[in-house]
Amino acid sequence: MAISRRRLFQIGGVGVAAGGAAALGLERLANPRTPLDYPFPTVDPGVEILAPTPACGDADATVAQTEGPFYSPDTPERTNLRDADTMGVPLVIEGRVLTTDCRAIPGAVLDVWSCDGNGVYDNAGFKLRGHQFTDRQGAFRIETVKPSDYSWFFVRRTPHVHVKVQGRETALLTTQIYFPGEALNEDDSIFDESLLMSVEPAGGESLHARFDFVLSAA
Repeated sequence: MAISRRRLFQIGGVGVAAGGAAALGLERLANPRTPLDYPFPTVDPGVEILAPTPACGDADATVAQTEGPFYSPDTPERTNLRDADTMGVPLVIEGRVLTTDCRAIPGAVLDVWSCDGNGVYDNAGFKLRGHQFTDRQGAFRIETVKPSDYSWFFVRRTPHVHVKVQGRETALLTTQIYFPGEALNEDDSIFDESLLMSVEPAGGESLHARFDFVLSAA
């Protein structure tokens, strides 16, 4: 979802007097719209197309959001994004990738990245970065840590996880998912309530979250 020039000024604290060139430059930095370039896995032609998810019905596509300036392509294929020394509360995110008529999408790619529990992105390597493909039921599982809030120039961001999701026959979704109850949610101009995960304690200090992504057709 592109940021309007007016919204861009609100987010970045850029005065209108800065002109169109400054707005365009900030837009390209905050929302470069990088395509995914991972080959989709071979889908067994004998795999049955799953029926719509029970009690789901038609669903609206997940809201798209800005990519942000910290995306890295060509991440490792893995489900565990955290190392033993990664700062932050352990977090598992599970869910499914579905079509708008609630059918599971097997072999969809998810590219995931976030900052750590200190608000730091690894922009030189692949800490807390990785991609994976959904299973035959369209399910995924991500092992990461709960990111912290952080500041970037004039922007104060509430904790969030970035995700790019795409199926073989769907449009690319770039979005961010959020945590309920965060003090900065309502002050974050990018935050969208529809992108809240369901989060519960999972023993010790770890957390378990759920979120389903709904993709529109290409």
